[in-house]
Amino acid sequence: MANARRVPSFTEEKLFHAQGYRFVAGVDEVGRGALAGPVFAAAVILPRGFRAPWLKLVRDSKLLTPQRREELFTHIQWGAVAVGVGSADCATIDRVGIAPATRLAMKRAIQALDPAADSLLIDYFTLREVDLPQKGVPDGDTLCYSIACASIMAKVTRDRLMMELDRQYPGYLFARHKGYGTEEHVACLRRLGPSPVHRRNFRPVRESLDLPEDTA
Repeated sequence: MANARRVPSFTEEKLFHAQGYRFVAGVDEVGRGALAGPVFAAAVILPRGFRAPWLKLVRDSKLLTPQRREELFTHIQWGAVAVGVGSADCATIDRVGIAPATRLAMKRAIQALDPAADSLLIDYFTLREVDLPQKGVPDGDTLCYSIACASIMAKVTRDRLMMELDRQYPGYLFARHKGYGTEEHVACLRRLGPSPVHRRNFRPVRESLDLPEDTA
């Protein structure tokens, strides 16, 4: 079944609730594949037995329009028990690699929760850096409400930052492609060279600098 037709549920949250856990946080990341800007993650704890008219509109952030994401961002902020957001900047990504940087952003998002989570649902994988009961849920941002809400919070937060970076570094069109490797972005990169917020270890950026490929 196509992702666009799949609807999130509270099935995974209920499994943790049945074990006595109270604050189940859904966690997701955004920006992992971009050429510029930080990687972001969000963690969202929804109330047990939560109901709201807007909940039926929640989907994986990639399936929503920017306007719908902005609307749901506000609803989630007000309706959630807690929302935490974390990030890792491009310098960190270049230093440690994108996978460790993504995990760091997730850890920071979880640490930002108040009240703290007592269990985690994470899109696809588990996070060994956090000592909490947890489950990696394949297609979690499509199937699980708390993870889908986390994907929306992370996406909107990062997109807003990329809009600001567009003003700071004009010419790269960050507001349009949000730092991802579109043809338009790569053309700007070739013309202007990398900005301070480009990830120099990523191939198109590295090639624009004429740097040798990192074989480590």
